[in-house]
Amino acid sequence: MGKDPRIGIFDSGIGGLSIAAAIRQALPAERLLYFGDNAHVPYGERTAEEILAFSTGITRALIAKGCTSIVIACNTASSAALVPLRLLFPQVPIVGMEPAVKPAVEHTRTGVVGVLATRATVESKALADVVERFAHGVEVIRQACPGLARLIDEGRFDGPELEELLQGWIGPLLERGIDALVLGCTHYPLVRPAIERIAGPHVRVIEPSAAIARRMAQVLEQHGLLTPGPADGSLECWTSGEPERFHAVLEHLGLQAGPVRKGVWNQDGELILA
Repeated sequence: MGKDPRIGIFDSGIGGLSIAAAIRQALPAERLLYFGDNAHVPYGERTAEEILAFSTGITRALIAKGCTSIVIACNTASSAALVPLRLLFPQVPIVGMEPAVKPAVEHTRTGVVGVLATRATVESKALADVVERFAHGVEVIRQACPGLARLIDEGRFDGPELEELLQGWIGPLLERGIDALVLGCTHYPLVRPAIERIAGPHVRVIEPSAAIARRMAQVLEQHGLLTPGPADGSLECWTSGEPERFHAVLEHLGLQAGPVRKGVWNQDGELILA
């Protein structure tokens, strides 16, 4: 590992940049290395075995680049890989995602909460466990959004196609009486204005980026990895897809980063960040 600790963050594509932005704001002295696995997006349509293999290769590559902590900025990958990755890499603290059901349940007055997520997350044991732990007496309606992460990954943050898809998913939830809507995929905050417009002013839209940033600060402090301030942090971005796709998202989120670099999966399933 390098002498200069940094946080490794990964997602199936650009969605996890919403988490990177929150961490960047909360921990401005930290150096962040972000990897988007755009070559394999969306994870929500992959098998659990594939997702674990990708997540393992990415984590190994991030550690080789000097990352001393990891954030799985992807609900689907967290569901499939968080526990195995912690066993495989016990020397590195790993923080994962879970849908923000708890604050939604605490907020609701109607007793009905909606969750938008990938199909893999909707069907995951991780989401079922969160609902079981926190949703006592509250109905949690889980809505899969096939194709939404891919659409967002293509940089389509607005427009008639997005509007029509969101209307088809959110409309039935509104008819069921939801007053809180959980964004269960890190891609979805990138189209939050469109989601809020369709959901209306009486529905609170909830996503976990700020909570993940706070959790990361706690983890770094617990492990003695917190960079003492004042210091200028940074964001370095890599992708297995097309680097040009990142620039619109970085601008959309107000993030400054150097050139987006290309990572390559080799024939042995290893990720090379050269």
